[in-house]
Amino acid sequence: MSEARTARTYNQRHVPRKYTPGGRRVSVYVSWSYPAEAGRYATELDNRFSTMTEVRRVAWPTYEEPQWSDPYRFQQGIAGSLELFFWAWVPFQDFVEEVTGHPVPVYQRIDQAGFHTPLDERVLADTDVLFVFGLDHMVTEQEAQPGEIEALREFLGREDVRLVLGPHHDVGASDDMKERDMEYRHHGDPLVPRQQRFATYVRDLMKGLGVPVMNRYGLRPATGQGNQIAPLSTVGDLDGKGWLSGVTNFNFHMHLPHYEVTTDRPDRIRVLARQPIDMSRPHPFTEAGNTEFNMFLWMPPGGDRAGDVLLADSTIFSSLFGGDDSLRNFWRNLVST
Repeated sequence: MSEARTARTYNQRHVPRKYTPGGRRVSVYVSWSYPAEAGRYATELDNRFSTMTEVRRVAWPTYEEPQWSDPYRFQQGIAGSLELFFWAWVPFQDFVEEVTGHPVPVYQRIDQAGFHTPLDERVLADTDVLFVFGLDHMVTEQEAQPGEIEALREFLGREDVRLVLGPHHDVGASDDMKERDMEYRHHGDPLVPRQQRFATYVRDLMKGLGVPVMNRYGLRPATGQGNQIAPLSTVGDLDGKGWLSGVTNFNFHMHLPHYEVTTDRPDRIRVLARQPIDMSRPHPFTEAGNTEFNMFLWMPPGGDRAGDVLLADSTIFSSLFGGDDSLRNFWRNLVST
């Protein structure tokens, strides 16, 4: 990927992109309120992102360069860890721009300056592929409004568009403290608290659009040699568009959601990829007899919906968790297949 040759800008309006044959226009929508997330008290144990100081302590010495550790250059509170997300999405944005020929805007539901951007025609009019990253903690009460769901319904009425929903994990939903502790020890990430529940906003979208899925748990994937994530279990016969062509694995993340299918009708949604679980660490989900969790799902067009709906966790598009040719093939497939 080519390096950026222009200076960064902030606090300006998006310039609409013109449609070009063969070049889909991709947009990312982050469902959080940045002020609500950054403003959480660090004294709260649960349902918040880590401070940058906590990230530095756990990941030491990875972030000890002045670029990250100097408080005059980088924020050391929760806002600092939020900014790491933006750094980590840049490789995905750059890659997609090279594939499609269009820049990739990142919208926030409520941004650093407090501007509220609902999902409406301003976001959707020049978008062919929309990624919604469900990274809002439930305690911040980010609820999708009826007008947003209707706007997405109209968006999905267009030919050849796609909506990629990425609700993050739901750790510690149980009231049983022992069960929460089991979940924590299963994923093994000291930066994730005993309870960290995400994605009210995307859950609202799924309910409103009739997507029969619920994000559950935070499961640790199995790994192989060199601590590489275990290959996906795929169902090629169901993958009529080749979403997983050239894809054997995603990237490793300690706590990934299980996308539970909530309908008994197999024609409604297809589970295209499952991820093997690290069975050395007990978890309520594995104790119930499961060895894999649903990782990538597809709802083909149907009825009044001409567009595709897909589900894939937002961490798959973040360089914080590594990447290889298999992952980049997946990115390419989603925006160009």
